[in-house]
Amino acid sequence: MPPSSAPPVTVVVVTWQGAHLLAPCLRSLQAQTLPHRVLIVDNGSSDGTQELLASDFPDVDVLALPKNLGFAGGVARALAEVDSEYVALLNNDATADPQWLAEGVAALQARPDVASAAARMLLSTPAGTINNAGAELLGTGYGADRGLGETDGPRFDVPVEVFGASGGAAVYRTLALKAVGGFDPRYFMYYEDLDAAWRLRLAGWSAIYVPQARVSHEHAASADRDSEMFAYFNERNRLLTLYRNAPLGFALRATARFVLTTASLAVKHWLRRPVPARQVFLPSLRIRVLGGVLRALPRALAARRRSTAAVRVDVLDRWAGRSEAPCE
Repeated sequence: MPPSSAPPVTVVVVTWQGAHLLAPCLRSLQAQTLPHRVLIVDNGSSDGTQELLASDFPDVDVLALPKNLGFAGGVARALAEVDSEYVALLNNDATADPQWLAEGVAALQARPDVASAAARMLLSTPAGTINNAGAELLGTGYGADRGLGETDGPRFDVPVEVFGASGGAAVYRTLALKAVGGFDPRYFMYYEDLDAAWRLRLAGWSAIYVPQARVSHEHAASADRDSEMFAYFNERNRLLTLYRNAPLGFALRATARFVLTTASLAVKHWLRRPVPARQVFLPSLRIRVLGGVLRALPRALAARRRSTAAVRVDVLDRWAGRSEAPCE
């Protein structure tokens, strides 16, 4: 296809053992009103994904990886293959309304200072419940889904500035995302999108929530949020994101709180006191998390951008504990 007629946006869908999820996702992309390229990143699936794509969706491009690099690794590999002006990410367990892509791209075209457009992501069950309306930064510096669990309503009809976008359904300005390093493959899964959002903020970019860009999501259909793997990567990557982006003292204080909580949980286990039956409350897993942070710390510190300490403080002060701001 000649460059002049190339679609302005590439949609990246990362999948692993998701053949049972892909068809509705890809059919929703076929229905989009904006011309686009679809790039499927298959993380070494052995469940018939390749056969499904070849037989039912021959028009999509496929990047077949020999092993599972996680969502972060899959997006990182895909970005190297993307040269369109915009790149969109869509979870393999999500379906997009026909206007999703057009609305996200239009929002970026209207605001040259904006690098990412967050979708109005609704849970498939229970219907009418918000999954994500942009990423927010809690007072702890950890990330959260804006609106998670709330009933969809007038609050979510208004476009607002948000801290960043969820990688589950977002449109990015490709050059901006690449300029800040894209998605770090070492995250494997979870927090890679918040890390990217933070780095875009440090580089001076904004992010907006686009209510007309609607997506339905089968939350956690492709991952078990009660699993040991989820708990490990979620907790490890939370702390690494702070070391990569927050003021260093803030990251150290967060680590100290994590250590104290781990010690408290260990004492409770030793005394046989009740502790919630979740992986994240297991002292052994939390000690593994600390070990993972320690091993990754040299690279995390090296990845800190050349933004000044003042910029880091400004971003944290403006967004920690704040879920939204009016669009300027």
